[in-house]
Amino acid sequence: MIATAIILARAGSRGVPGKNVAPVAGRPCIAWTIDDACSAANVARVCVSSDDDRALDVARSMGVETVERPESLADDDATVDDAARHAFEALGSPDGPVVILYANVPVRPAGLIDRAIEMMGHTRADSVQSYAPVGKHHPWWTAKVDMMSGDVRPWEGEVLNRGVYRRQDLPAAYVPDGGVLVVTADALMRRVGAPDGPHAFFGNNRRGVLTGEGEVVDIDSRIDLLVADAVLRERSGAERAHRIA
Repeated sequence: MIATAIILARAGSRGVPGKNVAPVAGRPCIAWTIDDACSAANVARVCVSSDDDRALDVARSMGVETVERPESLADDDATVDDAARHAFEALGSPDGPVVILYANVPVRPAGLIDRAIEMMGHTRADSVQSYAPVGKHHPWWTAKVDMMSGDVRPWEGEVLNRGVYRRQDLPAAYVPDGGVLVVTADALMRRVGAPDGPHAFFGNNRRGVLTGEGEVVDIDSRIDLLVADAVLRERSGAERAHRIA
């Protein structure tokens, strides 16, 4: 399946202003996602959709297509699917799956995009999204804490932590990690009859590909930026050492 990749890079960000073009391991953050999209074997076209001239300039310098996003799709109330639909139609509604990538995710494992596209082809899914293990932030260990008294109660049920205190005894649980989302054109354009809701564009047949804990870094805070920088510098150092060897 030959896909079109749309990289979303909204200028506004409350947590880390300008995060999509912030320097990460010596490059603008978005450049790492552009690299990942361009290196995917099953991606034929790569486009950056943004209201940020700096992000669009990076995209043009790297030889990928650009779509200027209107202000109405770039405010705090704008949705991912509205922005993706706008870019998709601006590109002429190309055939094949649509890979939605976020410019603020500079770290993802090699081959992740292709794995998601291939799963869509094998399963005929409406969407495929990447999921990571929740690790120590497991839902069974979620609690309610009274802000005034400090009283702690289980989030659900009657027993705190479901009676489980060792991480290895927790059942497997996963969360979307932002690494990749692939949707069919019909799902994106809401032509598959999926129930209304913020994720209606995922369609009905939804699948997931798994990543390892920490393999994807989604920058939403200053700490995430520091982690991504360290990971990519270490990765670049390892690659240089391998070439020298």
